[in-house]
Amino acid sequence: MEKPVILIDTREQEGFLFDPADAGMERKALPAGDYSLAGLADRVAVERKSLDDFASTVIHGRARFAVELKKLRDLEAACVVVEGNLSDILAGRYRGGAHPNSVFGAAVSVIVDGGIPVFFCSDRQIARKFTQEYLLRFWRKNREAPHVPE
Repeated sequence: MEKPVILIDTREQEGFLFDPADAGMERKALPAGDYSLAGLADRVAVERKSLDDFASTVIHGRARFAVELKKLRDLEAACVVVEGNLSDILAGRYRGGAHPNSVFGAAVSVIVDGGIPVFFCSDRQIARKFTQEYLLRFWRKNREAPHVPE
């Protein structure tokens, strides 16, 4: 059976290692996000953020992040995966000094105003597992019913 190939953006510094039994891996410059799929990079992407990076980005890097969210919004399926919980945000367990309510509000803004789901995964391993399953599910769905451009 053919295996999907998960693409890891060349700029991703702390890339996940996915289970080779489930998918191949390849580094490639991606148009959006940190992870996608070979042959489907124009349709699906996952943006990964550590908790510290997420807090910093939504507060101090809003303009740059807005550009990235626009790219994600233009895809058929996209999300942001955060290596941490909402309880970590509300408790201020991140670097940068931003007020927890500000980070929490910015996260809700990404979801509601930006139209991009944000999945708070409790740690790096769960974030990796979620990212893998998100991409593999998209791959399986599109093998069963190929995309027909309009």
